[in-house]
Amino acid sequence: MARTIIGLNDAKAVKRYSAFLAVDSARVSYFSKKFMGKGPESGMPIQMLPQLENDAGEQITYDLNMQLRQQPIEGDAVQEGTEEDLKFYTDQVYIDQMRGGVNTGGRMTRKRTIHDLRKLARKRQSEWWGRVFDELFFMYLSGARGTNSEYIFPTSYTGFANNAFAAPDAEHLLYGGNATAKANVDSADIMDTTVIDKAKTRAVMMGGGTQGTPQIQPVMIDGEEHYVLLMSPWQEYDLRTGSGASNWLEIQKAAATAEGRNSPIFKGGLGMHNNVVLHSHKSVLRFTDYGAGANVAAARALYLGQQAAVCAFGSPGTGLRFDWHEESRDNGNQAVITSSTIFGIKKSRFTIDGTAKDFGVMAVDTAAANPAP
Repeated sequence: MARTIIGLNDAKAVKRYSAFLAVDSARVSYFSKKFMGKGPESGMPIQMLPQLENDAGEQITYDLNMQLRQQPIEGDAVQEGTEEDLKFYTDQVYIDQMRGGVNTGGRMTRKRTIHDLRKLARKRQSEWWGRVFDELFFMYLSGARGTNSEYIFPTSYTGFANNAFAAPDAEHLLYGGNATAKANVDSADIMDTTVIDKAKTRAVMMGGGTQGTPQIQPVMIDGEEHYVLLMSPWQEYDLRTGSGASNWLEIQKAAATAEGRNSPIFKGGLGMHNNVVLHSHKSVLRFTDYGAGANVAAARALYLGQQAAVCAFGSPGTGLRFDWHEESRDNGNQAVITSSTIFGIKKSRFTIDGTAKDFGVMAVDTAAANPAP
């Protein structure tokens, strides 16, 4: 009986698996499936810029248009010559290639197993790419690498594609408890509802009007304004145990009864406090050198609004975001499958009146020790 066989390096396999890889990786990636939207009107914490997916180039420039500051003209006073100019501030993200691969072994290895090694290679690489993207988003949004030992990237990593990590500026960095700096964080300065309220207050009151700081724009969900706080499970533990059973129940109920509870931003969340949707993820950056003795364990939660970071893709030549390549080595004995993509990630950051300022994200640093060492 005749049957269709798509062999090694078959063009149909390349395009098919390239498309699958893009879809699968987006499903696996925490940030892609929850917080990413395409284009300037998406209003999500991660803004995807599509300009280079079909055009040549290695850099996308995007602008921030500041609010008007002019005082209104009253009565019959002459307005001519008092008009204000539109003020634009510019940031840019570079793209570059990143690659990974799987060696499926020799002919005898493939002969001994009933598994479809091509499908397994796609699945494992999809998971790997999702992890790569999430780790990059955490590092760029945090402006640091941290000490997380589970990361693929080494602790010496400083950025990708000419997009260097940028530490939070003073206005976009908040500490737990009564701490005001990294050096005076102690073990009592943990995550609690008070620090969430402080972050909300600072975000609401920050910038706008005649100030030179851009305001963190809330994410609009079914017409309601929300922010997102993404914390470490160790910070989550402190919040749960410190809030008390009744308060924690209220936090969960607030999310369950919210108008936008079917939004991806709500799904899988811990709850909501003061219109801040709470999330937890193990890849939130951790540190071990806080406090006067540089020995206090800490974590950097991310307080997110719109356009906290941008992500740009460039097509590798197939018209798809990922490229899939299969080749034989060792005189045809080994089958090697590699994948690649061209992209860039960067925290939104604009230089305003000579000072670089974050936009859309605030770091919330608290003591966070492992509750079950």
